This record gives sequence, C-alpha cells and structure tokens, in this order.
Amino acid sequence: VFLWFKSLLFFPHCRCAASQDGPKTYEELFAKLDANKDGKVDVSELRAGLAAMGIKSGKGAAQKIISSGDKDEDEGLDFSEFSKYLKEHEKKLKLTFKSLDKNNDGRIDHTEIKQSLADLGLDISKEEAEKILQSIDVDGTMTVDWNEWREHFLFNPATNLQEIIRYWKHSTVLDIGESLAIPDEFTEEEKTSGLWWKQLSAGAMAGAVSRTGTAPLDRMKVFMQVHATKSNKISLSGGFKQMLKEGGVTSLWRGNGINVLKIAPETAIKFMAYEQYKKLLSSEPGKVRTHERFMAGSLAGATAQTAIYPMEVLKTRLTLRKTGQYSGMFDCAKKILKNEGVKAFYKGYIPNILGIIPYAGIDLAIYESLKNLWLSKYAKDTANPGILVLLGCGTISSSCGQVASYPLALIRTRMQAQASIEGSKQMSMSQIAKKILEKEGFFGLYRGILPNFMKVIPAVSISYVVYENMRYSLGIQK
Repeated sequence: VFLWFKSLLFFPHCRCAASQDGPKTYEELFAKLDANKDGKVDVSELRAGLAAMGIKSGKGAAQKIISSGDKDEDEGLDFSEFSKYLKEHEKKLKLTFKSLDKNNDGRIDHTEIKQSLADLGLDISKEEAEKILQSIDVDGTMTVDWNEWREHFLFNPATNLQEIIRYWKHSTVLDIGESLAIPDEFTEEEKTSGLWWKQLSAGAMAGAVSRTGTAPLDRMKVFMQVHATKSNKISLSGGFKQMLKEGGVTSLWRGNGINVLKIAPETAIKFMAYEQYKKLLSSEPGKVRTHERFMAGSLAGATAQTAIYPMEVLKTRLTLRKTGQYSGMFDCAKKILKNEGVKAFYKGYIPNILGIIPYAGIDLAIYESLKNLWLSKYAKDTANPGILVLLGCGTISSSCGQVASYPLALIRTRMQAQASIEGSKQMSMSQIAKKILEKEGFFGLYRGILPNFMKVIPAVSISYVVYENMRYSLGIQK
C-alpha cells in the first residue's frame, strides 16, 4: 500500500476509470471486447476494446492481463478465464479498499489516506492526499466509493504495489559475494502461487555463477585484507603473481566451493526468518513500516549468519590455505575442530553481525532514495525503469553499503584467519582495530577494497544474465 500511494503521487493523471455508460456485467464487458465473436479475447482485442471504452491503461497492461488469466496458454481469454481473472483482481481491490476505509462508511477521504500513510511511516500534506483522491474521484465529491475505486484499478496494473515490487526488487538479481542485504520482498500473489521459491532458486543460481566468475578477485580481497600492511604492500599484479606461483591457476578459486555451497541454506533461512520477524514486529497485521522492515531484515540476516557462520570461517581458511594444507572442506573443518576447538568456528562473529546494520541500512536507504527519485522524475505510464536504471541503483546502493561496513568485514576476516598466520597471537575485535589504526592509520581499515570494487560490475552483469535465463527456464519470465 505504501508503494501504491507513492505511485499515485507520481502518476496522478493515469485515469483508467470506465465510462459510466459502459458495460455493467462481466458478460456484457466480454461481449464488447470480443470483437471477432470467436469466444476469446486476445491482446489486440483487449487493447482496442479498452481504448474504445475510454479506459486508459498503462503500457503493456493488456498483455499482462492476458498472461495472468490465460491458464490454457492459447494466447487469449475465454469467458471463464476472463471472469475468473476479474473476480480475483476485484477481491484484492476490495481488501485494500476496506483497509483504507478507517471509519467503515464506504468512502475514502483525504484524512483516511493521510492516516494510512502515517501508519506506514510517511507523512504527507493535505494537498498531496487530495492529489491522490483527484486521480480516482469521478463525481468530484473529493471522496472515493467502492465503484470509483474498482473502475479505476480494474484494468490498470501499472499503478499497483505488485508492479513496483516486481520491477524494483534488487537483491535477487544482484549478488556481489556479500551476505548482508535485506531479504527479498514478495507479493501475496507470488507467495500463494509458489513463484517465490522459483525466484529464490533463480537468484541462488545467479549468485553461484557470479561468485565463481569473480572468485579470483574475491580471493585477492581476502589475501590483501589479511596480509597487506603499510610495510608489506601488496599490489594487484604482485598478489596474483604470488598466488599463481604458489598454487597455479586453480589456486585462484580456493574457497569458492564453500562460498557457493552456503548460498542455498543462507537464502532459505533468511527468507523464512524475515517473514516471521515481519509478523512479530509489525504494529498492525499485514502492515510493515519502513523501520520495521529494516529491523526484520537485519534480524533475519543475523539469524541466517548465525546458522551458517562456521561455513564463513571455513571459506576464509580455505581461501588463504597453502597448497597441500587441507585436502578439502571436511579436512579443514576436522583440523580446526581438533586444533582450536568449536569456538574457532565463530571467530569474527561479532564484527560480522555488527556489519549487517550499516550495510543493510545504507543499502536500503540509498536504493529507496534512488528509486523514488527516478519515479518522481521519469515515471509516466509504468513503474518499469528499464534494466540499466535498476542495475545502476542496485550497484550504487550495495557499493555504498559495502563502504560503510568494510572495516568490520576486514576485522572479521583477520579474526577468522588469525590461527592460520604464523606467529600471530589471538586478538579481540577491539585489539585488532586499535592495532590497525596505530600502525596503518584509518585507511588501513580499507585494505583490499580495490579488488572488492573491481568485482562489482562483472558480478552484477553475470548475476543479471544468469537470473533472467533461469527465470525463463523456470517459467516465471514476465
């Protein structure tokens, strides 16, 4: 609802209300749209029929309606499919209308719109609330009844929550090797239809291929985080030469296996925890404010990280291992357990958990700001900004989140790697931070950030290409 209101502010002239003299029943409406009287309404007939009735829908709306309702995949809707689509759509519209009608008088006025948005954490002026009403109000009463609401939204999927969520979701598409982002937001339709698990599967596969493609840069980042100092400067070319000399080309992918393996359990735990935390933290059932979403996302991230953190430690140790040190991840785990005990699997846990807050907070805030900026300036008939804008917004927000949390990530990695560094004594988070600041200065906290930034663009590109192909393969391509 929050995003739907925002969309109305951005698309105030997008009128899709049918003429008052138009067809009143589904049968009449279907007969009017079925121009060639073949018992089926296709995209061109729907588009022409809606235009003839004065219903202005967003770009591609006719195709979306046909795709949503066409159960037998014959590229058209028969009367049964047509009426079923409208009934289901109307049911959702009715629920939304009732949730906004605070005093249950059958009409929505500007005060109820203001109150609903305030409940979601957004304060708007009386003028802005009236602007929303004017875009729907047919009879000029400055209130909206059910018929006006229904006629305005029945054939216009361009100004609803589902489209904005579908287009502006970024965490499924982007995987740059970090595990701290806010989990995905799915519509109720996606949850009930089972599309959510297909989207998560597509995202997990995209992440696996992306991480594998950028593994050499990720290993270089970890290598520089642990070994680079003011006195032991390691350049990109020098670091790669060292790694190649020590273990050959395949050594550039050390630690990648477990980095890919942890994607699936982490994604599943984070998603399930996020849904539960949203229910626990929401002040009203079904309504989640922005700060509640951030808190739920951060807690879900912390829950997932707690569950899979031993895999994070194994990834760091395997990434830094020398040739012949471990025969594989199980051998690595066995040796850590034998020599250092169970506690070793949670070294660096505190800075890792603390890093979720700045990363998730800044990533979410910047992405929302960039999204709203684009919607307010450029959105006309649709919430779809195009893939370049989406990837740009996601890349910028995620990179800013990384900059904010990077010092904590560096401290975490050094704590995870302490036992594998010869002559290194075991230090706490504060001791490591103090030592870095004393010996290397503030910028010492950003060792290895260059290869980290270098992997962002290829990681995003690979993620997107694989994600889209997976969506097509799983039958969820829109």
